[in-house]
Amino acid sequence: MISFTVTAVVFGVVFLAELPDKTALAGLVLGTRYRASYVFAGVAAAFAVHVALAVAAGSVLTLLPQQIVHAVTGVLFLGGAAVLLMKQDEDEEEIRKPENQSFWKVSGAGFMLILVAEFGDLTQIMTANLAARYDDPLSVGLGAVLALWAVAGLGIVGGKALMRRVPLRLITKVAALLMLGLGVWSLWEAVAG
Repeated sequence: MISFTVTAVVFGVVFLAELPDKTALAGLVLGTRYRASYVFAGVAAAFAVHVALAVAAGSVLTLLPQQIVHAVTGVLFLGGAAVLLMKQDEDEEEIRKPENQSFWKVSGAGFMLILVAEFGDLTQIMTANLAARYDDPLSVGLGAVLALWAVAGLGIVGGKALMRRVPLRLITKVAALLMLGLGVWSLWEAVAG
């Protein structure tokens, strides 16, 4: 059964952490050049692969004693918060243009770009942490994939408008604050448990 609470928490954390990421900008660039639905299909498929890998890795962590899992995820969340607070604004990367506008070429370009750029990314590591923390792979996977798809959709369709209205620095700070809170909470549970 899917936990709405876990799905919502994961969605919020992953959504805010992914917004300032380079892949949101890459989606925006691809979306301005090609048919949005083609780009989204490739990007969404790549994110689904990443979430599946992250949830599987996080599920393996649930085999460890809970105090160790809480301590490790707490430290990783604190590290993620530090990375978000210290990272510089990312520039749009130059994206090679496919030869034509066919579905397979455009979606394939989006898939490959995200598959390579997101491997081992902060949100993938966070998803593994959340899967270990909640021991609910389905809810965590659903929350993470919906968050990544939402960011991709925003980036492809309306990224420029969002970035004009909400400063990237503010989004990054809110994501870092959420991760900091989750890190402190996880460490408290490790000590108190």
